Amino acid sequence: MPGDVYCVVPTFAPESAVVDLLRVLVAACPVLVVDDASPCTSDPVLRRTEDIPNVRVIRHLTNAGIGRGLNDGLTAAREAGCSWLLTVDQDTEVSTDYIPTITEAARLLDLSGVPLGALGAGAINIAGATMRYPGRTLDYGGLVFSITEEVIQSGTIWNVEAMTSIGGFNEAFGMDAVDAHACLRLREHGQVVAALPDLAIDHRLGSAQSVNVGRERPVFVTGHSPERRATMIRNRLALFPDEFRQSPRHALRTLRRVLVNQTAGLMLEGDGWAKVRGSMRGLTKRPNR
Repeated sequence: MPGDVYCVVPTFAPESAVVDLLRVLVAACPVLVVDDASPCTSDPVLRRTEDIPNVRVIRHLTNAGIGRGLNDGLTAAREAGCSWLLTVDQDTEVSTDYIPTITEAARLLDLSGVPLGALGAGAINIAGATMRYPGRTLDYGGLVFSITEEVIQSGTIWNVEAMTSIGGFNEAFGMDAVDAHACLRLREHGQVVAALPDLAIDHRLGSAQSVNVGRERPVFVTGHSPERRATMIRNRLALFPDEFRQSPRHALRTLRRVLVNQTAGLMLEGDGWAKVRGSMRGLTKRPNR
């Protein structure tokens, strides 16, 4: 199974820790690094990534967001004849047994007749808190997994054929909700989105810190700029009608989470009025579909 998986790591202004990540990943499968027009100050780190055997690097000259990098990885996986694409953010940490574990689980689910579109880690450790996905837990011959509506792209393994059939990742979304859009389209085409409850990644989400708001799950205050806030809201609103048609509960739960995150950020972060204006732009701009 490791020979049937390809990995892509999209980067922008990567720090030196990405080199350690790549060495873990490349021990299990070939890796493509796709750089989204980083400034020249990132050249030393990117040159180090090019020196790692079995790592290929594409450096784009214009900034377009993560969707393009993920699609570059999808193309590379398809050209290599791989059935699975593993997508990993530059600021994620995974264990040495992560790829064998998740690819073996994908193989077993596939052999069991599960139309698997995407499989991610069930525990995302961010800023001292753990995020888990809501869903229905199943046991297939001792393999415990949860069926859910969406997973974040970092640490997720994607069915190359299924992703190709839906047209790949949505590049128009830029940075935010690209994974949510892919999961929605996979579900619309009868594919299962799942997570492994016992598999974890460590993920850095901007300059996130976790706070508790009432009975909500941990809320992550990310420190995103007003422009990024506008994009986050705009893209989520673009998905809402289709998500509501497919799963009203998930759509409303997601909308509530976005509103809580935005409110907590406005209350706890600096530049409050600028971020309010950014959020309002996200509400008023025509969303990308």
